[in-house]
Amino acid sequence: MNGLPDYSALWLIPAIMLPIFLIGWVVQLKTRNASWVDVIWALGVAACGVLAAVLGGGDPALRLLIGAIYLLWFGRLGWHLLTRVVNDEDEDGRYAHMRQWAGGKAPLIFLLFYIMQASWVSIFTLPAVVIANGALPPVWAIVGGLTLIVVAWLGESLADRQLAAFKRESGNKGKTCRKGLWRYSRHPNYFFEWLQWFGYPLLGLHAVYGDLLWFAPLIVFIFLYYVTGIPFTEQQAVRSRGEDYRRYQRNTSMFFPWSPKT
Repeated sequence: MNGLPDYSALWLIPAIMLPIFLIGWVVQLKTRNASWVDVIWALGVAACGVLAAVLGGGDPALRLLIGAIYLLWFGRLGWHLLTRVVNDEDEDGRYAHMRQWAGGKAPLIFLLFYIMQASWVSIFTLPAVVIANGALPPVWAIVGGLTLIVVAWLGESLADRQLAAFKRESGNKGKTCRKGLWRYSRHPNYFFEWLQWFGYPLLGLHAVYGDLLWFAPLIVFIFLYYVTGIPFTEQQAVRSRGEDYRRYQRNTSMFFPWSPKT
């Protein structure tokens, strides 16, 4: 390690992100469109990952690497979400349903939701903070970690492009995408999002608290599988696509890519 550990990002990140999300909450009060929260979250993680790399006291090459990974991974995700929100005038169905369910309590419910999203930026940036204060791991760990992250980046990018292309075809309105990666998993984008987190423990092999990064894939899996990812997405898909999506559920693996049932 070329310098002393600098964990100032641990308090600086929430201090920056909380006001930004509160501004986003105020904006959605006026526009009644909370879809932008996903864009703020993804670009926030990208920016805070770079900030953690800048402030870190570890090996400069490792700091540059982790900063670039966060910028490319979450920057791509943010851009993808941004184009989707800009091209869709209506609020995301998940948030529209949440607004309808909350009724008169919607402002409070969304305030708590925005605060929660701000806290998740800090949680998802923790690997960058740890790695940015570490020493370079062995070559095999760097190659293995980068391979996992690159494969996951390509897989999620491909899944997003395939779904976007399917939605652009007017004849597919109300139908479920079963093309490409979506033939083998109902949520290939979430699967590859989860896969990338196995790369960070390898990059943090020689970092203080680096062993704790092995919990990252488990935490992300719980988030995606049980909390904010799949449950909300599946519920909205059933509401909007009905029996077509129920058939998709019966025939297609929910998370891990697998051959569909015939």
